[in-house]
Amino acid sequence: MAVERILVVDDEEPIREIVSSMLMSAGYECQQAGSGLEALAILESDEDFALMLSDLMMAGLDGIGLLERTKEKYPDIPVVMVTAVHDISVALAAIRNGAYDYLLKPFEREQLMATVRRALENRRLKLENRAYQTNLESLVAARTEQLRQAITDLERSYDITLEALGDALDLKDAETEGHSKRVTAFTIAIARAMGLPNEQIRVIARGAFLHDIGKMAIPDSILSKPGKLTEAETAIMREHCFLGYQMLKKIPFLQEAAEIVYSHQERWDGTGYPRGLKGEEIPLGARIFSIADTLDAIRSDRPYRPAQPFSVARDEMIRWSGRQFDPEIVKVFLSMPETIWEDLRREINQQVSQFAYASRAGKTIA
Repeated sequence: MAVERILVVDDEEPIREIVSSMLMSAGYECQQAGSGLEALAILESDEDFALMLSDLMMAGLDGIGLLERTKEKYPDIPVVMVTAVHDISVALAAIRNGAYDYLLKPFEREQLMATVRRALENRRLKLENRAYQTNLESLVAARTEQLRQAITDLERSYDITLEALGDALDLKDAETEGHSKRVTAFTIAIARAMGLPNEQIRVIARGAFLHDIGKMAIPDSILSKPGKLTEAETAIMREHCFLGYQMLKKIPFLQEAAEIVYSHQERWDGTGYPRGLKGEEIPLGARIFSIADTLDAIRSDRPYRPAQPFSVARDEMIRWSGRQFDPEIVKVFLSMPETIWEDLRREINQQVSQFAYASRAGKTIA
């Protein structure tokens, strides 16, 4: 165990010698300073002191001035003031300014030792507490990072599962192969152009990707029917919004996305379904998706017509702004370069083609 070092400050050498002798006989290491300025110089060159004993009344920089400078620059060093009885009010003021304690001259050896032991024990406890706090903060930071990484990994595994579900839906509904991925990419692009935060964009992207998940519960005879649906079949098809919502709402990290799934067929003027929501009653993600969905529908081949140029999609947004679409989001869409949509569409279609090829290859091997 290292010997604790004490700085003894007094402008009277005999007193410094007596105090130092008492302390050294008790096993402490001492260094002396004959003035406040000399004490500061010693601390500046070597601040490895566990305690400072300082006279209160000294020429030049007195004990109060030394205390203030010491607490400012070396706050971990406790200071015990040494003073005569008639200066006790000043000594008490020093304690209010940060001194640990005071000793009245003349004092007995045991008084000195008891005060020194208390001061050093107080310092030790403070340093141990600080070290504990630092270690605790480091531990909390490490555990927080572990938890954050675990949540990130968990969400990533969820997203992989969701992507598989989306691919399965696209395979079931061959007419819209790659549709979920394209509208998700378009939705993300619009959300970014609107300046939405990344966390909100992730939620909206999940809602966009899973918008048709309820169709998994729609009979194939209706979903794949080549001709026009009957009124009864249309009513069943429209249930996919609510069915998708029911599938997702019980999954904690998909609760917000579930609201987008539930609302993705609503219209700005309130004529949509299933709840007839109007204006800002419709979740923001669903309003963004509505434009992305229409863009993909117009730019994709359908059994009843070929894909149409971007100009048709642009005109459609303008025509239905304020009725089907949120007019403010339409403005954002129209301000974005046309090349964004074609680049995203090309990239997604390549991914879909690779997936389809891999699926066919897997069936052949099987």
